[in-house]
This record gives sequence, C-alpha cells and structure tokens, in this order.
Amino acid sequence: MHTPDDLAKKVKHLINSGLKKTVDKKIWEFEELGQKGNNEWFSELCFCILTANCSAKSCIKIQEVVGVEGFLRDSEDKLTARLKGLGHRFPNTRVKYIMDARKHWDVKDIIKERNSRSARRWLIEHIKGIGWKESSHFLRNVGYKDVAIIDRHILWLMDEYGLIERVPKSVNRRFYLECEQKLEKLAEKVGLTLAELDLYLWWMKTGKVLK
Repeated sequence: MHTPDDLAKKVKHLINSGLKKTVDKKIWEFEELGQKGNNEWFSELCFCILTANCSAKSCIKIQEVVGVEGFLRDSEDKLTARLKGLGHRFPNTRVKYIMDARKHWDVKDIIKERNSRSARRWLIEHIKGIGWKESSHFLRNVGYKDVAIIDRHILWLMDEYGLIERVPKSVNRRFYLECEQKLEKLAEKVGLTLAELDLYLWWMKTGKVLK
C-alpha cells in the first residue's frame, strides 16, 4: 500500500517535471479571473453549480456556449433547453439553481472583502446547489489559494495513499474539513498552495489539468 510520504514524493517529482508550466499557467488564469468583475464571477459560479455530479470538461463547454449573458439573461425555459441540447445530466434542477442565484449576481462585491473561510460559508448558506466542494471550486477558480476541492478523484487518491481510511458514500462538513487539513499539511510539505496541489492531484487521477 502507498503511504502519504509516497504521495509527497510523487507530487515533488511532478513539480520538477514539465507539468509545472501547465499548472502555473492555470493558476495565472485563476488570478486573472479574480481581477474581473461581477458578471464574470457570476458566470464562474454558474459553472460550479453545473459541475456537481457532472464532468468538468462538459461543463466548461456549456459555459463557453452559454456565455456570461446567457447565465444572466436567458429565460428559464431557454437556458434549460440549451443545457439539454448540450447534454447536461440535470438541466432542470441546475437551471432553477442558476435562476435563484441571479439575486446574487454581484457575488464579487458581496464576498470580495471576506477571507476564504467566511466567503465559503456565505456561498454555502446563500447559493442553492453549492456545497463544500462547489464553493471551494468557485473560490479557487477566482483566485483564492487556500481552500481544497475535495471531489471523488481527490478522495480516491487520498484513500490510495493512506490519507483516509475509506471513501465515504457522502461527505459531511466534519469529514470535508478533516480532509482539507490533511491536504494543507501535504501542501506545506511539498511547498505548494492548496490551489496548486489540487491541480497536481487531479492530474494524477485524470491525466488532465482543468479548472
């Protein structure tokens, strides 16, 4: 069985490989998005609403096609039809969440002065369809670097390397935060932020660096 030290060695090896250039470019893109305005942040929030139980790759395509204006202005029926046409698994539910989220279209102004933990709590409490993973995903994508995106890929990797005893059927707040603390220690050990570490770990399970 692999150990946490084995994982740290693997990540350090990847840091010294050609992958670092790709990861650094992606982090720069997140920082650039963080400098943009409410509309772009809202589009990213909608992307993260869409990603729950759906592939990031397909949701990236949806975001590109729908665009900022579509998320902000399309009627519920039109946006639902567009998501169905683009193959989203749960178009009806996700569009209802997006419609509700429009009352917080100025999400950047709302959370920009908060630290990551406070911002994440606000998102979970006020945005339907946004839980611990999705809120962390959103914050990372707009430039926050100290939250962990703990999805199934990351849990499988943590289980494989002995950081957790098993992958649970569902993830509650306590378990999420315990996993995040373990990833914080790993990130510190290998000299990365949590945002950077996530991209390396995700690559290890998928062979891809996505957002």
